[in-house]
Amino acid sequence: MPEPSPASSASPPSDPAPAPPRVPEAVHRRRWAVLGVLMLSLLIVVLDNSILNVAVKTIATPAPTGLGATQSELEWAINSYTLVFAGLLFASGLLGDRLGRKRSLLFGLAVFGLGSALAAFSGSPGELIAYRAVMGLGAAFVMPATLAVLMNVFERDEQPKAIGIWAGSVGLAIAIGPITGGVLLEHFWWGSIFLVNVPVVLLGLALMAWLVPESRDPAPGRIDLVGVLLSVLGLVLLVYGIIRGGERASFTEPGVLLPVLGGLAVLTAFVLYEKRSDHPALDVSYFRKPVFSAAVAAIALVFFALMGVTFFSAFYLQSVRGYSALDSGLLLLPLALAQMVFAPRARLAVERFGARAVCATGMAAVALGLAAFAFFDADTPVWVMALVFLVQGAGMAHIMPPVTVAIMQTLPREKAGSGSAVNNTFRQVGGALGVAVLGSVLSSVYRGEIESHLGVLPPAVRATAGESLEATLAVAEKLHVDALVAPAQQAFLDAMHVTAYASAAVAAVGAVVVAAFLPGRAPAPGLPPQPTPDPTEAAEPAHR
Repeated sequence: MPEPSPASSASPPSDPAPAPPRVPEAVHRRRWAVLGVLMLSLLIVVLDNSILNVAVKTIATPAPTGLGATQSELEWAINSYTLVFAGLLFASGLLGDRLGRKRSLLFGLAVFGLGSALAAFSGSPGELIAYRAVMGLGAAFVMPATLAVLMNVFERDEQPKAIGIWAGSVGLAIAIGPITGGVLLEHFWWGSIFLVNVPVVLLGLALMAWLVPESRDPAPGRIDLVGVLLSVLGLVLLVYGIIRGGERASFTEPGVLLPVLGGLAVLTAFVLYEKRSDHPALDVSYFRKPVFSAAVAAIALVFFALMGVTFFSAFYLQSVRGYSALDSGLLLLPLALAQMVFAPRARLAVERFGARAVCATGMAAVALGLAAFAFFDADTPVWVMALVFLVQGAGMAHIMPPVTVAIMQTLPREKAGSGSAVNNTFRQVGGALGVAVLGSVLSSVYRGEIESHLGVLPPAVRATAGESLEATLAVAEKLHVDALVAPAQQAFLDAMHVTAYASAAVAAVGAVVVAAFLPGRAPAPGLPPQPTPDPTEAAEPAHR
C-alpha cells in the first residue's frame, strides 16, 4: 500500500491550495488598479506629515510671509494631527470593519481634503492647530482602511507582494514630502503645502468610487462601545503625555506624568475588559501568539528609533550643515529609493531565508545606520550621509512587509480593519515615543553642553537661548554674537551623537526580539510560517 505521508509532509501548505478563491473574480481582475488607488490615499496622508516639517520656519515668520507662530504653537500644529490620528486609529479600524472599508476611505479622504483646504487659509496659529486636528481625523480613517481593503482584494498567496508594494509607497512619501515642500515654499506661500492636497484628494475620491469594492465584516456582532471608548481615551491620554514630555524634555512633571500614567491605566482596563467581554472590540488572545506580539513590538521599536533620528537629522542638515529645506529633502532620496526597490521584493528574501533572519538583518541594518550618526560632524561628506540613508532604507524595507504580513495573516480576513489599526497604532505610539524620549535626550545633553558658553549673553536671555540649537542661533543672530555659533553647533553634534547611540540601542533590541520570536524559513513561498492554521481558512467554519 503506498504511503501518502511523505508526499503530504514534504509540502504541508498544499492541503488548503485547492480551496476556491475567496476574492470574487471581478475584484481579482482589477486588484492591482485598486492597490494603486490605495497607495495614492496612503501617499497623501504620510506625505503631509513630512511636508510640514520643512515649513515650520516659514510659518514662524511674521505675517504676511507666515503666521508668526511661536515654538510651542509650531509643535502643536504637528502634534494636534498626531494626537487625533493616533487616538482614533483603533476605533476607526473597527468602524471600517463594521460599516465598510470603502465608506471609511471615502469619509476619511473627504475630511482630510476639507481640513487641508481650511489649513491652507488659516488666519492664525490657533486656526492652523485646529484644522490640523481635522486632517488627523480624516487620516485616522484612511490609514487602516487601505491595508484592510488590500487584504480583501488579494488572495493570501499574493498578499506579501502587495503589502511590500504598499510599504514601499510609505518610503516614497517620506522622501517626496520634504522635496515637494521645498519646491512649493520656493515659489508659493506657506499655505500651498496644504492646498496641494486638495486636487490629489479629489482624484483619489473619484478613483476610489470607481474601482475599490466595498467589504466589511459579515457578522460583526454587537458593538463593543465600552471597549471603543476606553481605547480612544487611553490612547489620547498616553500620546498627549508623551507629546508633553517631549516638549518639556522631562517625564517627571505632573503635567506629563499624570496623563501618561492615566493613559496606561485606562489601556490596562481596556485589556482586562476585552478579556472578559463576549463581544470584544479586540481579541487580546492574539497577543498570546509569539509571532503576532513580536511583529507589533518590532513595528513600535523600529519607528521609535527611526522617528527619533529623523527628528534630529532635520536640525543637523539645516542648522549645522546649512542645507536648505529642498536640499535636505533630496538627501533623503536614497532612503526612499531603497524602500521602493527592496520592500516589494522582501517576500523573496523571506521565502529563501525566513522572516526571522530577514527582519533581524533589517533591524541590524537600521541600528547600524542610526549608530553612524554618532560619527557625523560638520564636514561629513555628502556621499557618506547618502550611503547611511540607503542602508536605513534597505533595512526598513526588509522589516515592514514581513512583520505586517505576520500581523495581518494572523487575524481573520473579516477583522482586517482592526488588524491594520493595531499595526498602525503601535507604529504611531512608537514613533511619538521616539520623538519625545530621544528628543528629551537630545535637549538635555545640548543644554548641559551649551550652558558654559552662554555667559557672553545678557542674563535675561540665557534661559531662552539654552533651550535648543535653533533658539541659540536665533539669539546669537539677533544680538550679533557670532562667537556663540560654533560652540552651539558643536554642542548639538555632541548631543546628536549620544542620541544616535540611544536610537541604535533601541533598534538592536528590536533585532533581538524578532530573532527570538519570529518564525524561521517559511514552508511555503511568500508566507511567514504560522504556529497555528490560518484563521481565515482553517478556522473559518468554526465561526460562532
